[in-house]
Amino acid sequence: MLKTAVYKREKVHFTDQGKGRVVILLHGFLGAARIWEKTIQDLSRSYRVIAIDLPGHGQTPCYGYAHSMDLMAKCVKAVMDSLKLKKYVIVGHSMGGYVGLAFADLFPDSLRGLCLFHSTAYPDSEEKKKDRLRAINLVKANKNVYAKGTVINLFAAKNLKYLKDEVSFANEIARHTSKQGIVNALHGMRDRPARDLILGLVEYPIMMVIGEHDSVLPSEQLLEQSKLIKNGTVLYLEHDGHFGFLESPKQSNTALRKFLRKCY
Repeated sequence: MLKTAVYKREKVHFTDQGKGRVVILLHGFLGAARIWEKTIQDLSRSYRVIAIDLPGHGQTPCYGYAHSMDLMAKCVKAVMDSLKLKKYVIVGHSMGGYVGLAFADLFPDSLRGLCLFHSTAYPDSEEKKKDRLRAINLVKANKNVYAKGTVINLFAAKNLKYLKDEVSFANEIARHTSKQGIVNALHGMRDRPARDLILGLVEYPIMMVIGEHDSVLPSEQLLEQSKLIKNGTVLYLEHDGHFGFLESPKQSNTALRKFLRKCY
């Protein structure tokens, strides 16, 4: 059941399952808290798992016309403060990882660990920034066509025929993301700053999950980036694209549990 906290006079929706030490799950672009369904089922047997609908996604409304990663991080902090929780691990998928890095920048004393699940600490390249603007125009023209094409691209091509239910599930969540929510997120991702310095500075553990067939973030670039991490772990998913927790849930959850033990 969804719970709510208040940020800037609007209700932020989230789920809260399990007991014990706290793990926050932050979904990616076109996602929602419930995209983590299988991860929540597994981790909540040992941890208190909080999954948040980020601004403009799921049932959390939009704030203005652009959602910076800092705004989303402050929204996450508002949820945690409402629950009176002080220390936790953040697991962020793709855009959720950008939010996790913004959180690490803004609230360094609150983290016990950070998992970048198919995510990067580097900003958009100039070419990628142009792609974001093109995407905004596509969304305005036909949101559903854009969302469906984007979701399919997140899975490794060879997995599509085996994971029809997972693709359908991700598509259904994406379809319910509002046009304004999508545009706001695209603006926010386009304008996010570099945060790679954090990787080499913080003492707490950082894990990077990398998909060999990720068409969004090249695995070679992420493997190189992982060398910057001071206290790092890498999970390399050789059969997966950009959606490892849906493509290889068992392997992902096993690695997450091991990482959480390291953090706590």
